[in-house]
Amino acid sequence: MTPAGYVSTTVEIRYCSRVRRRRCASKGTTASMRAMRAVSIIATLLLLAANAFALLPVASAFQPYLSGGALALGLVVLVTILAGRGPKGDTGRAAAEAALPAPVPTHASQAVVEVVSFLAMLQARGRLVDFLMDDINAHDDAQVGAAARVVHAGCKAALQEHFRICPVREEREGSTVQVAAGYLADEYRLLGRISGPAPFSGVLVHHGWKTDAVKLPRIVRSSTDRLPTIAPAEVELK
Repeated sequence: MTPAGYVSTTVEIRYCSRVRRRRCASKGTTASMRAMRAVSIIATLLLLAANAFALLPVASAFQPYLSGGALALGLVVLVTILAGRGPKGDTGRAAAEAALPAPVPTHASQAVVEVVSFLAMLQARGRLVDFLMDDINAHDDAQVGAAARVVHAGCKAALQEHFRICPVREEREGSTVQVAAGYLADEYRLLGRISGPAPFSGVLVHHGWKTDAVKLPRIVRSSTDRLPTIAPAEVELK
């Protein structure tokens, strides 16, 4: 077993042992709470019975005994209530801790890693993330336009390098086109009033885009529990 696997197994064993101890403590505390609750209920019933008997005329001779008994039963009820407050909170806390699942490391899938890597590529070639995350309201239109040219050129080059992109429809926008029966639902967004089944006739507002080839580089991952960095922090040493 590798050192990493040994450490992981040791941590799991300690966690399981800790959970078992907490569960045992929780069971013992629950039993104690039930016993105190039963004592409290019995003492309350006896207190009510003593007070009810004290109201009868024949109980006048036993008044001192009834008063002392009622006082004693009242103290028993008070003690059980006060003693039950602390363990109850501990029981809830122990039960909540025991219910916590074992920590499971998150693993980023290869597809997600490749998406982040392509985003990093757009950042490297066209500074796309810089452009989108910047507050363009602080710049005038000329500055934004100049930055957009750099972003457009770099991102277009990266896109054409890794995707073969072509229009869904070859006709010019604004021309009348026919949407045949059995069309692919993801290739068309029908606008306006739709009545009856296809085929449809309408004006091409946007020709759409699709790709039939993707050539993303295979990423060699150095870690499975984190995503790659989009752009590293640049520090100029002095």
